[in-house]
Amino acid sequence: MSRSTSTLEILQNHSEQLSFGAEQAIFAEGEPSNFMYGIVEGEVELIANGQIVERIGPGEVFGVDALLEEQPRPYTAIAKTDCQLATLNEQHFLFATQELPMFALEVIKSYVNRLERLLGQ
Repeated sequence: MSRSTSTLEILQNHSEQLSFGAEQAIFAEGEPSNFMYGIVEGEVELIANGQIVERIGPGEVFGVDALLEEQPRPYTAIAKTDCQLATLNEQHFLFATQELPMFALEVIKSYVNRLERLLGQ
């Protein structure tokens, strides 16, 4: 099972799903955060300081910072296409990470890689 498949399966099994239309804001930089997201279908652009940091697609997760630290969102997320997203709140995130350590490892790797890109390293 690939990383994105296992992460996506966990998100789909432990979360609520939301739909966003193309060009719709998912969240904005500076907003309070309490959910992470996994892309079931579609593409999302992540924008920090007015610059597109990356464009991600199915199987990718974002907004993990919401569950790891109590800080406002460090970037904006915009649906570039119609999207189906799985959401995971802190309670479900803690359950998934305790029950499935590989999920925790993959989410943390994703978070660290994205943070490095956001910081321009």
